[in-house]
Amino acid sequence: MFSCFAARVLKGASAVGAAGARRSMATAPQKVPMSRHEPTKYINYQRIEDNLGVVRKRLNRPLTLSEKILYGHLDNAAEQDIQRGVSYLQLRPDRVVCQDATAQMALLQFMSAGIPEVAVPSSVHCDHLILGEHGAASDLARAKDVNKEVYDFLATTCAKYNLGFWGPGSGIIHQIVIENYAFPGALIIGTDSHTPNAGGLGAAAVGVGGADAVDVMAGIPWELKCPKAIGVKLTGRLGGWTSPKDIILEVAGILTVKGGTGAIVEYFGSGVDTVSATGMGTICNMG
Repeated sequence: MFSCFAARVLKGASAVGAAGARRSMATAPQKVPMSRHEPTKYINYQRIEDNLGVVRKRLNRPLTLSEKILYGHLDNAAEQDIQRGVSYLQLRPDRVVCQDATAQMALLQFMSAGIPEVAVPSSVHCDHLILGEHGAASDLARAKDVNKEVYDFLATTCAKYNLGFWGPGSGIIHQIVIENYAFPGALIIGTDSHTPNAGGLGAAAVGVGGADAVDVMAGIPWELKCPKAIGVKLTGRLGGWTSPKDIILEVAGILTVKGGTGAIVEYFGSGVDTVSATGMGTICNMG
């Protein structure tokens, strides 16, 4: 994830790792909608600030931005054991996003809970069942025909339980999320491995299984092994034929495929300011 966008809503006396900046979560104005699609659901930075006040006293050390976001979403900050790579955190994510292939079973499981609507803002995105074969128009028409029963089930279930529904042809889930739902400091879980794309806007976005998504939609805390922190300091700027993709390819080459397991890779430094939001999203997505 990236520090720069979230840093614009940070101030105060807590340091961010090796970046050396003194920052802390700021309280946002009251009643700020989480998205234009959910005018009655509001960003709750105050919860993050309150939790961090407790965590800072307990840990008595500087926190990285990703730690601020995760620990700011703790279900019980006063009693939660916090040890990187050891503890299992109980968290309260801001949002759940599901792609259509995994959403089917997830919604069936949620329905069995007997709850009238989802406990947190959630959405379903119909992009995975479209087979790219002959061209956009014909492929989309075929998908709507072949998967009609699935799309009808997802649409009506979302309407009943108050989930956002993005039908076939709306676009790829990750681009929709970063354009419509992500915000600095958000904790988002999604039923797709590329959910971290939203990290381009300073969100901690994590790919999970459908069962984890169901738990959160049902109001149950989400369990995550407390991640280790890997800091990547970016200096200078990209030039010539280089692109954000080259950054993550270099990082992946250094860490290897296994190297990032159980950790959040957080980018910081002056070079971050030269990378666009979509460029940062690409780096988080590929990482």
